Amino acid sequence: MSNPTATPRKPDRRGSYPRDQVTRPLGPLGPPAPARDPIAFINTLTHTKGPFARQTFNLRPWQRRIVRQLFRKRRDGRRQYRTCLLMLPRKNGKTELAAAVALYGLLADGEAGAEVYSAAADRDQAGLVFGVAAQMIRNDPDLDEACYIVESQKKIVHRASGSFYRAISAEAYSKHGFNASMVIYDELHAAPNRELYDVLSTSMGARAQPLMFVISTAGYDKHSILWELYAHAQKVRESPKLDPTFLPVIYEAPKDADWTSRKVWRAANPALGDFRSLEDLEILAARATEIPAQENNFRRLYLNQWTEQASRWLALTAWDACLAPRERAALRGRRCYVGMDLSATEDLTALVAVFPDGDGGFDVLPHFFVPGEKIPDRVRRDRVPYDAWARDGYLTIVPGPTIGDYAAVREQIEAWREEFAVEMVATDPWNATSLIYRLEQDGCPLVKVPQTFAGLSAATKSLEKHVLSRTLRHAGHPVLRWNVGNVSVETDPAGNLKPSKKASTERIDGVVALIQAIDAMERNVQTPEYSVAIVG
Repeated sequence: MSNPTATPRKPDRRGSYPRDQVTRPLGPLGPPAPARDPIAFINTLTHTKGPFARQTFNLRPWQRRIVRQLFRKRRDGRRQYRTCLLMLPRKNGKTELAAAVALYGLLADGEAGAEVYSAAADRDQAGLVFGVAAQMIRNDPDLDEACYIVESQKKIVHRASGSFYRAISAEAYSKHGFNASMVIYDELHAAPNRELYDVLSTSMGARAQPLMFVISTAGYDKHSILWELYAHAQKVRESPKLDPTFLPVIYEAPKDADWTSRKVWRAANPALGDFRSLEDLEILAARATEIPAQENNFRRLYLNQWTEQASRWLALTAWDACLAPRERAALRGRRCYVGMDLSATEDLTALVAVFPDGDGGFDVLPHFFVPGEKIPDRVRRDRVPYDAWARDGYLTIVPGPTIGDYAAVREQIEAWREEFAVEMVATDPWNATSLIYRLEQDGCPLVKVPQTFAGLSAATKSLEKHVLSRTLRHAGHPVLRWNVGNVSVETDPAGNLKPSKKASTERIDGVVALIQAIDAMERNVQTPEYSVAIVG
């Protein structure tokens, strides 16, 4: 956004600036005049940080396109767009652009009694845009005279009109009394909930041409307000007539793109090679290549790709590299250990059996259950293809809204006991006690595995080792693969690991069941190493 050849603005002896730059409604001029050209206004503002501090803006062509679209007028003279979603990777100048737009809304938008807000998830993030806007005011004698800044309230007031700009956070704000004319919501992906967004968006009803300007990088929570806006933006990009008041501006790498490609980086980062450092991106990408846990952060923050979780535990590329199908018939009659995850009576439930082969390896057989009434909601709302998985035999549909009393699970375990030599069934001791009681009455050998670091760490690390060393082989079961892609792990100070359902934003039941089955097997099979094969 900086102009390397720009020079500091030179006011005349009265402290005024050349009229050909822009005429702004300031100080003694009284209430706001009709709206000014936003590109011209922003280009009179100054940068606040780095080597170009106090030099005037020089909006790049891609930035001018954004600003021009943002303030596009209808035939009746009012703004066309009331909501804009701008998704831009980090280090592409979004904070200074957001601050400039906020000051335009305060000083040059032609809105009487303007109330402009910049919102963010927490106080520190909210203060970023405010800090830049306040420094822009201080850098300009005209603006400094026309406004006063209240640091303690993160507020800028235009003296003559009483219009104000204020930064607020989701963690501390008054829920009523807003009459917003413009809102800049920064990093919506970090919002703890949708409450502040809803309060601000519904406060605009009395304004003739309000603007909600959301600027964010991608997230990973597909139950969030940002995902809702992103999904809507995708539909509007395909069919603008669906919502003529919504402007989607999304810089992102395609989901299946090579995230290590510089060509992909350039498509997602419009400032790359200009004021966004290519060298910095190369360093971050190299680090993410060497450290799988950082891959998702790189893709999400610097390529704007939605990911399954904040930091992936097992890379799907490593999981897919272990693909090596084996016939199920080869498992019949063999001894096995079963893990079951019964934590979700309203969603996915998993059984996973592991079969030691006597040569240090073992095969794995997964089976999943889902309530039938939940399938349409998950397919429509979350884009999880439960219907296709059920149709292809990867899921057992249980009639009704819940798994109920786990009768289907009990029947499957009994079927496996008839087909295989089930040595032990491992389960969480605190869930589905009625099923555990029935299995005990059936004579099924059970072991209870605490869902703690002590209970799960050894088997979690064992699974990780086999995936990363490619001694694990599987048949590409899509539900289990989906679970693997969803898993985040927790680590304690001693370096122990366990899967985290809290940190993982989608289902991981199959992986939890697999870890419990491995735990039961390794407690009973004294073989130092295992070569894993997954069937299913």
